[in-house]
Amino acid sequence: MLRKKFIRMIRDFICIIGLLIISPFLFFAAIAIIIEDGMPILFTQERIGKNQSIFNIIKIRTLKIGAPNIGTHQLENEYKLKCGKLIRKIKLDEFPQLINVLKGDINLIGPRPGLVSQIDLTQNRNAKGIYEIKPGITGLSQVLGYDMSDSAKLAEIDKIYIQKQSLYVDFLILISTFIPLTKKYLIKMIS
Repeated sequence: MLRKKFIRMIRDFICIIGLLIISPFLFFAAIAIIIEDGMPILFTQERIGKNQSIFNIIKIRTLKIGAPNIGTHQLENEYKLKCGKLIRKIKLDEFPQLINVLKGDINLIGPRPGLVSQIDLTQNRNAKGIYEIKPGITGLSQVLGYDMSDSAKLAEIDKIYIQKQSLYVDFLILISTFIPLTKKYLIKMIS
């Protein structure tokens, strides 16, 4: 119990510091989005969380207003903002999810929460018991380069994460999200 409270305090501290550090970059991203496509800057989207509960994830908008509510890997380029390409490349669009972490919807590390419309992904994850833990902003699948286009493989990798989950593995995933060179250590850990 005490360990969980300590971990939660560290997680919340990381989130608050992260939001403070990244806020100037979020400001410039907001200006770029407004110039290219107007308001809003942020958007919320229904995602599936722990025990298949539905929550609203907060992200920076990288798609044009009116883009379909489907996975970005399924979208045509015509729906993508030009500035959104850079925002996504440097993962700036993910940082508002720190608010979701503070709210308790997700963790920093865990399986990425899928869209409600991704039925195959939901079924594959449900069969592997993935919904027994909270999803995360980043996870093993993302670091290893798997997106949501192959739902069966994604569920397999998510299951490996659950089986190997530890503070050290979470630390490696967090570092590997920003420094890809550390990926080889993570691969050794889960092998």
